[in-house]
Amino acid sequence: MDTAYAPRLRGSRVPVGLRAPFSGRTWREFLYLFLSLPMSVLMFTYAITVLALGAGLLVTFLGIPVLAGGLAGSRALGGLERARARALLGLEVADPEPPRASKPGLMGWVGAVLKSGASWRHVVYSLLHMPWAIFSFVFSLTFWSVGWVLLAYPLWRWTFPAYLDQPGALMWDDGSGHGIYLDAPAEIGFTSGFGLLLVLAGPWVIHGLTQVDRVMVHGLLGPSLLATRVSQLESDRGVVVDTAAADLRRIERDLHDGAQARLVALAMDLGLAKEKLAADPEAAAKMVDEAHGEVKTALQELRDLARGIHPAILTDRGLGPALSALAARCAVPVTVTVDLDRRPAAAIEGIAYFTASELLQNVSKHARATSATLDVWCTADRLMVLVADNGQGGAHTESGTGLAGLAERLDAVDGLLIVDSPTGGPTCVTAELPWRG
Repeated sequence: MDTAYAPRLRGSRVPVGLRAPFSGRTWREFLYLFLSLPMSVLMFTYAITVLALGAGLLVTFLGIPVLAGGLAGSRALGGLERARARALLGLEVADPEPPRASKPGLMGWVGAVLKSGASWRHVVYSLLHMPWAIFSFVFSLTFWSVGWVLLAYPLWRWTFPAYLDQPGALMWDDGSGHGIYLDAPAEIGFTSGFGLLLVLAGPWVIHGLTQVDRVMVHGLLGPSLLATRVSQLESDRGVVVDTAAADLRRIERDLHDGAQARLVALAMDLGLAKEKLAADPEAAAKMVDEAHGEVKTALQELRDLARGIHPAILTDRGLGPALSALAARCAVPVTVTVDLDRRPAAAIEGIAYFTASELLQNVSKHARATSATLDVWCTADRLMVLVADNGQGGAHTESGTGLAGLAERLDAVDGLLIVDSPTGGPTCVTAELPWRG
């Protein structure tokens, strides 16, 4: 929703249309259009000069480095345009990807600049922006000025009879001294009313003109869609690597502190039992019985650890039975509904399972709920996992929380985590994953 002209106070009774001509955003956008003309002339002149000079010198060795230096200058001017759009339009556009030289040295940098699509997009912006800047400058200035001048006509009409010897503004003249003047009260009121309409429409006209500038700045002066996607994938890869490393550390810690320590103690107990077998059979039998219990405990810990890595039931039977078994171990009663006519990709299936597992753990530990529901279904090409509970609410994805880490892991596979948890409850957490079946 565009809140450019939203009331500052909830109780404000002034209509949006009446506030708009006096809002700071309107005047910042008008200033942006006003400054676009000199900036566009500068950038257009620079681009034409650079292209002409570089093309003219291509017959010599100097043409290529001169052209590369000119493209670098265009990128610097583009940085000024992004800063101007950020300050006056509130448009946040990231810097484009820097040129990446394949080899060190001046010629490597020259080649990288010439091969960079961002550099040439800056030149295209310089060439295309000037005609648009001229039009938007003239149109906005004329429209805005005429509106204010006509609105204020009753205040300055006296200048015509006082200094020009005519009753008012001349609308039509037949050349023989007969004309139509805006001097009657009704004509003066109509002129002022028409000016008021132009003034009230001005903010929307100016905003519409700056929308074109927003598209041009974002599309030509920002990073390309491919570069943005590559950067996102690099970030997602880092999240995946960090998550895998954390899981390995957790498995190692669980093995070292749990099953491994228990098996070491079991080996020691069996060694002692072996030594006492001949001298004290009853004590040895007791120690063997205790060791048998330790074996059962160690096996259970290993099963739990294996289930935490990837449960066998998920591989063999799919999400439905796996989630039902997961819900059965939850401390809160959980109603499970799985509506899938086929299985997604194994990786997505595993992520959906562990997402549901973590969400149900949060319900058990933090929600103070008495019941919960787990629903899984497929819509279009997305797998949806919804966990809802009747607990105290207040869950959020702020940095440092478990849900924040879960959201990062889902984002690494183009997933999405949506949390609806008002204070007092209920809580609904929806995980959306790509199907990739």
